[in-house]
Amino acid sequence: MFFAGINSLAYSQVTGATDTLKNDTVKVTKHAENLSGQYDVGDLFHKILHPKAKPDSVKKKPSGITIIPNIASNPTIGSQIGIKAVAGRVLGNEPGTFLSVAATSASITTKGIIYFYVNHNIFTPGNKYNFQGSLVVAKTVSPDYGMGIGNGNYDSPENEILTNPARKGRALNSLYFNLREKVYKEIQKGLFVGAGASFDVRRNIEERNTTATDLTPYRIYNDRYGFDDGGYSANGLLFNVQYTTRDNQNRAYKGIYADAGFRLNQTWLGSSRGALQFTTDVRKYISLSTSHPEHVIAFWNWGSYLLSGAVPYLELAGTGRDGSFRSGRGYVNQYFKGTKYNYSEVEYRFPILKNKFISGVTFFNLQTANDDLGTKLFEKWQPGYGGGLRVLFNKATRTNLCLDYAWGKYGARGFFLGLNEAF
Repeated sequence: MFFAGINSLAYSQVTGATDTLKNDTVKVTKHAENLSGQYDVGDLFHKILHPKAKPDSVKKKPSGITIIPNIASNPTIGSQIGIKAVAGRVLGNEPGTFLSVAATSASITTKGIIYFYVNHNIFTPGNKYNFQGSLVVAKTVSPDYGMGIGNGNYDSPENEILTNPARKGRALNSLYFNLREKVYKEIQKGLFVGAGASFDVRRNIEERNTTATDLTPYRIYNDRYGFDDGGYSANGLLFNVQYTTRDNQNRAYKGIYADAGFRLNQTWLGSSRGALQFTTDVRKYISLSTSHPEHVIAFWNWGSYLLSGAVPYLELAGTGRDGSFRSGRGYVNQYFKGTKYNYSEVEYRFPILKNKFISGVTFFNLQTANDDLGTKLFEKWQPGYGGGLRVLFNKATRTNLCLDYAWGKYGARGFFLGLNEAF
């Protein structure tokens, strides 16, 4: 299985509407990172276009904007071409103001998939307010491998269809629209409280190569929980608390990031069903060297737990359903999913070249979920592991191009391409 496409690429940059960053006030303002010894793609292009140019006597400040082609290929989406841009800038002149980031991408594939998004994570001067949001318009395909974590015990043919991930995956075609916006206010240094709303709408959902009488995981779930096969809306209010001490959002060397919040899907907002979900996102970064801080051990845990009500099948928590859609390397998005889901990952990041142009990573992850057969959260786990290379695209914002190969269970494996670290 080879995949590096719409689900991992469409959100694989500084997207995470839930991501924030903190510049260490003392060390950043007094000892700014030395970029003179680093080499990025901009330097490479300059060398190619101006091979005889002499080094400037006065160094120009590197640009905070990165523009690259958005190219991918996999059996689900076909071949993809498009363009992607990521920007980062500190607003205002107040010391300690966090980096603001924005990203956009437009792409089309040979299988007729069209994807466009814009997202932002903006900190006002002094971090008084933080605005996080995204807009997505897409004609897309969502691979489907059933529900649950693959416990191997099936008490009926219907439940075997619903929960056996070893079955050949189906594809759900749909029109997808998402509008999300949250506003955070800093109440103490690094501590924010926020609220907002999210509107997730799918229309014209279609399972190809099936008949009206075929039993599929999607149809079984909809019948059990009262959702229309043709489309749904999952519209809700968001309430979050987050704390961060990360030194950089795109590629942290040290610090912690923690976010916890509730999502309340409301029928009066147009949601097909009411629901209450609780989510957590915790990340810790430990630099192993003062002289080479790029040697980093990073830890990540993400969880989503349905407390009441019901959410649509394609909105279930699962593989790749975190805020930046990067979890679960080794599997396609939502390979495992449930009403309750927890994900953990550890990654070692290390430089390869002295000028930091090429670096590498190795990683290992575990997923667990419940299902409709009585399997409880944390009862069964599924692993994924792999490694990859990093190409420094923009040294001013620590923007990396990420090329990873990962393996999972049931023959799942693939190549994953993204901009910026998975977490």
